[in-house]
Amino acid sequence: MQIIIIQGNRMKIVLWIVVGVIIFIVYVKILERKSLYFPIKEIQATPETIGLTYADVTITTEDTKKLNAWFVRADSAEYTILFAHGNAGNISHRLDKVFFFVSLGCDVLVFDYRGYGQSQGSPSEQGIYRDTSAAYRYLTETRSIPPERIILYGESLGGAAVIDCASHNPAAGLITEDTFSSALDMAKIYYPFVPTFLISLRYDSADKISRIAIPKLFFHSTDDEIVPIALGKKLYETAHEPKTFVELNGSHNMAFFDSKDTVENALKKFIKTLKKGSTP
Repeated sequence: MQIIIIQGNRMKIVLWIVVGVIIFIVYVKILERKSLYFPIKEIQATPETIGLTYADVTITTEDTKKLNAWFVRADSAEYTILFAHGNAGNISHRLDKVFFFVSLGCDVLVFDYRGYGQSQGSPSEQGIYRDTSAAYRYLTETRSIPPERIILYGESLGGAAVIDCASHNPAAGLITEDTFSSALDMAKIYYPFVPTFLISLRYDSADKISRIAIPKLFFHSTDDEIVPIALGKKLYETAHEPKTFVELNGSHNMAFFDSKDTVENALKKFIKTLKKGSTP
C-alpha cells in the first residue's frame, strides 16, 4: 500500500511539473506578442493635414491581406523612401518624419503592417515581412519605380522589416533607425529567465544584413532606453561595406528629432553619395 501511495505522489508531482511547463510556455508565447506589437487602429491625421500631396492606397499582400498606405509626393523627387515604421501606433503617428523626408526632396510610401491602423489581419514576424515586400512590389510594379530609385528606411522594428526586404530585393540604399540585431538578443536583455529555445520570434537582422551589398546607413541613439546602442553597433559591425554608423542623442522615440541636424546632414550626404554611386 505504501509503495502505491508513493508512486501516486510521484505521478502527481510529474503531472504538476508538466502542467507548470505548459503554462510557462504559453506565458512566454503571450509575452512575446504582447511585448512587441502595440498597434493603434484610429487614424489621427493624414498628410493633407500638414499640407502634403498624397494618394491613399490599398496594397494587397501575397496572402491576400489588404494594407493601408499613403504615397506622398515631393517636388521633382529623384528617390522614393519606403518607410517601415516601428512597433507601436500607425502611419498617422509618423507624419512628422514623412514631412521631413519630403522636405529632403523624396517621395514617401508609408504603410501600416497587418493589424495596424486600417490594415487587415494581425501582426506577426512573417506577416510583417510579407507586408514590407508587398509595399516594395507596389512601388516597382504599380508605380513602376526602378529599384535603384528606392531607399528602404526602417524605424526600430521597421529596420528588421526593410533588412529582410533588402535581403531579397534590389534597392538604392538601406537606412535603419534604432534597430536591434535580433529578437533573441533583445530577449536576453529583457527576459534573461526565459530559455532562448522557447523564443519563437527571430527578426535575425544581423544574419540577413551580412548578405546585403547596397549602401547602408545606421542611426542609433547613445541614450536609447529601449534598444541598447550595443545591439545597433552589433548590427552595423555584421554588415559589409559600404556602411556608415551615426550616433544620435535622445530617447528611443525622440532621438530622430532631438538630433535633427545630425540626421539631416547624414541623410543628405547619404543621398548625395547614392547619386554619385560612391561609398557614404
